[in-house]
Amino acid sequence: MTSRIERVGAVQAGEAVAVEPWRGGLLGAPTVTEASVGRANNFNLLRLVMAVAVVVSHGFSVITGNVHDEPLTAATGYTLGEHAVNGFFVISGFLVTMSFDRRGWLDYALARVLRIAPGLIVATLMVGLVLGAALSSLGPFRYLADAGTWKFVVQTLSTYKSNTVLPGVFENNPFRFPMGTVWTLKYEVICYAAVFVIGALGLLRSRRLALGLLLSLTAALLLLDWLQPEAAKGLQTAVRLPLLFTAGAVFYRFGGSIRLSILAAMFMIAGVVLLRHTFAYNTALFLTEAYCLMWLALVPVSRLIPEPRDDISYGVYLYGWPIQQALHALFPLAGALVLLAPALALTVLVGFVSWRMIEKPALNIKRRILDRRDRPRPI
Repeated sequence: MTSRIERVGAVQAGEAVAVEPWRGGLLGAPTVTEASVGRANNFNLLRLVMAVAVVVSHGFSVITGNVHDEPLTAATGYTLGEHAVNGFFVISGFLVTMSFDRRGWLDYALARVLRIAPGLIVATLMVGLVLGAALSSLGPFRYLADAGTWKFVVQTLSTYKSNTVLPGVFENNPFRFPMGTVWTLKYEVICYAAVFVIGALGLLRSRRLALGLLLSLTAALLLLDWLQPEAAKGLQTAVRLPLLFTAGAVFYRFGGSIRLSILAAMFMIAGVVLLRHTFAYNTALFLTEAYCLMWLALVPVSRLIPEPRDDISYGVYLYGWPIQQALHALFPLAGALVLLAPALALTVLVGFVSWRMIEKPALNIKRRILDRRDRPRPI
């Protein structure tokens, strides 16, 4: 076979098929499988853009205390940060399902734990014990001896609680909690666990199961918005995020059948606009976002921009909120736009350090474990 032909494993019916890499242009309509061949994609770039979008979105709410005090909310009903989180779950569903399918349960489990835990542990300790001690009105010694400090560490790491406060920290900020983004990790971990269980049962390659889950979650969201349009946001989130994750998994599972077309994306966006004031709007919006994001990730449109070599998106996502909180506490009279530039600069820098010193070395542990496991034993 020539180098232009690559093997894409377990794409259809669990069998490997030879797929020609997509060489089309902007208006082409490759399948997900064709567009996925090789390493040329925009996943790292999109994750970084979405992590920065979360920081930009929080630039408003950290100052005002209103999570919806952002221009995009009036236009779409959701903040820029919420749209970015939607994108994270779509990408995660696609890549995580692929990871288990192609590499097996051990590689999958190690990768998931080592991707989430080390960065979160270090971020929690840095915010809870270093940043908190520096900014607390109690002083560093009383602060570190306070039970509330350790409660924050335990709850953040065990239950991913975002609303746990630190004693004497951010007392004059509209929001007092220092790790405002970790709540999404709870849903991420639940989705990871679901993939593991389904995969362990040998059902991950079942197209019927994948489609059934997607249709069930779609129906659940439609019914919720129809019967309880004023339901608590948390209830909708509990359906929204698994729906988007499942949509990503379906893109992988049906990769040979789904075409990525800019015309289809435009029609879907037009449909969302028409449904804006109906109970079907949210569902249409989320599924359209999933399709458009996969198009951006796989069709060679944004590849004019080099793919980042360092995946700093997780660090940016974790550290953006505490850095913004600290800047607002130090400069309470500064407006959102004034603090946004230094917040972004500091967050990207810290995210880079987190990737190079914590996250990337942690992922290398997986390779060493698997290499040791696969190494032939001496006779």
